[in-house]
Amino acid sequence: MDTRHYSLRSAFARIKLILSALCLAFLVGCAGVQPAGESGKGRFEFGLVGDQQYNPESEAKFPHIMDGLNRSNFAFVVHVGDFKAGPAPACDDGLFKRRKEQFDASRHPFVYTPGDNDWLDCYRPKAGGYDPVERLAKLREIFFQGNQSLGQKKLTVKRQSDNPQYSKFRENARWSYGDVLFVTLHLVGDNNNLGRAPEADAEYRERNAANLAWLKETFDVAKREGSRAVGIFMQANPHFEHRLPSRRVEILGVAPPPGKPSGYADFIPALEAEVLAFGKPVVLMHGDTQFFRVDKPLFRSKEAGLRNLGRQIENFTRVETFGFPEAHWVRVIVDLNDAGVFSFKEEIVDKNRFAKP
Repeated sequence: MDTRHYSLRSAFARIKLILSALCLAFLVGCAGVQPAGESGKGRFEFGLVGDQQYNPESEAKFPHIMDGLNRSNFAFVVHVGDFKAGPAPACDDGLFKRRKEQFDASRHPFVYTPGDNDWLDCYRPKAGGYDPVERLAKLREIFFQGNQSLGQKKLTVKRQSDNPQYSKFRENARWSYGDVLFVTLHLVGDNNNLGRAPEADAEYRERNAANLAWLKETFDVAKREGSRAVGIFMQANPHFEHRLPSRRVEILGVAPPPGKPSGYADFIPALEAEVLAFGKPVVLMHGDTQFFRVDKPLFRSKEAGLRNLGRQIENFTRVETFGFPEAHWVRVIVDLNDAGVFSFKEEIVDKNRFAKP
């Protein structure tokens, strides 16, 4: 045997073993720095949908939306309300249970926050002539049991109803994912149920107080836990344009409607104060007025000081998802390595594209 050849082979074998060990250590190290599980992810995505199933055609298109959501690799999906039209179909228990079954069929955790069509507008004759408060109680009973989301996979949430003072408000939920704090608020369209009838005004006042308390608590938690961003989901478009600074009104030609008190008058200044105090990215995601947009509609009010009066609040973004008659959805990308944290991609469902007759 040539001992020199043996020594070379032995040396190469040792080098190969060392390199293999280094590679293994490198891979283990890399795996160790990757965010793991639901406790934290550096980058993840979720789906945003709402204002669908308004008529038979819209009902037939909804499964195509769900197919797209199910094919995606999402942390969760959020439905921002209105799973029927305001007038029809009727708001009976059977409809509520069918909708819950559809939401539970989601491959991903599925979070739902109610819209005005789902309970408030149920007083209309074509919707069954129900008492909206009774329908809201039934909605809470069917959709918001326990501390987990809907869907085949579950997401554990904290509910405002854990506090005995707000025991009714099971629909207001909060969860953390990837160092981002998410929250649902039960604000709905149709002026948030304010100004229709005395009993409706009473319901509004109680729910409004709960929403404002939940909003404040959420930002207190976000600051205490060092959250990198906050995502807010609700059904209502709160009509930021009705609070535009005067110079913006002149440019855009938008003025508030005369007379009627706004059901969002308390919410917007409270949101402004929390967004400014938080100082990190905040996104409000809603439906209601049924067209896709991404903008920055929140401006500094007089309460924020004369020096900055009318300035746009840069760390706040509003996203409105597609709504009837368009049957599409929005992909939300969360990247903690991005200064803005959130980005958005409209997902046009090919099978639901408008086709000329």
